Amino acid sequence: MVVRVGISGWRYAPWRGVFYPRGLPQRRELSYVASHLSSVEINGSFYSLQRPPSYRAWAEQTPPGFVFAVKGGRFITHMKKLVDVATPLANFFASGVLALGDKLGPVLWQLPPQLPFDAERVDAFLAQLPRTTTAAAALAAGHDDRLTDEQTWTTTDADRPLRHAMEVRHPSYRDPAFTALLREHGVAAVVADTAGRWPLLEEATAEIVYVRLHGDQELYVSGYTDAALDTWAEKIRRWHGEGRDVYVYFDNDVKVRAPVDAIALADRLGDIAARPAAVAGQEGR
Repeated sequence: MVVRVGISGWRYAPWRGVFYPRGLPQRRELSYVASHLSSVEINGSFYSLQRPPSYRAWAEQTPPGFVFAVKGGRFITHMKKLVDVATPLANFFASGVLALGDKLGPVLWQLPPQLPFDAERVDAFLAQLPRTTTAAAALAAGHDDRLTDEQTWTTTDADRPLRHAMEVRHPSYRDPAFTALLREHGVAAVVADTAGRWPLLEEATAEIVYVRLHGDQELYVSGYTDAALDTWAEKIRRWHGEGRDVYVYFDNDVKVRAPVDAIALADRLGDIAARPAAVAGQEGR
């Protein structure tokens, strides 16, 4: 069992000259992150389908053992609202996700605040999610003609488990029936700290725990105090002690707090937190 602490996204202009050393080329930013942290959440995949060359480049820019979480597309969650999504799911998994190889971690599905809990809708969606990379490759092969062969990646280099997590933002998901559904499908309920704006669910429903820290006082802005980080470290140790892998991503990026808080939390967790491998010749460039 391992704990990975990282950040949501890495390409933020205000970080340049603050977290990123002044003069660091933009193409080196991911490598710089990977020299300090063991994981990153890819969030560009939420806004639009990415391309296989991008996923391959990200994998190549990070050291062995690094892991990416990938955020599922908003076309599926926000526009289709989880309904009639067989082809959109195929397109998403065909867009290059599997090109990450052994660096592919959990897939995050974030639901919109306007979508209330509907047990049948959620159950049907969760049942469609591939649970292995082989199943994801088979699903990807069913992509439609919006993706050309040059824009797709529909193979996997090995059959690996594929884990999923769901983040909710409507109060109706506090229903115990929701967490029961997640447990039935082996999907993690995202533990989302959102300064009280959206539900905070802390019940572990899968073999992984997925935590998103958006700011405890001001959404996307406020940093975490030493006391707050100590509290989260205690919770993470408990989940880890239950035999679960834990993935933690800071999303309080506005004032460049995310990477600082992530490093501080990883330091608090000591040996149970995965440590970044060296990125030879890239740190500080």
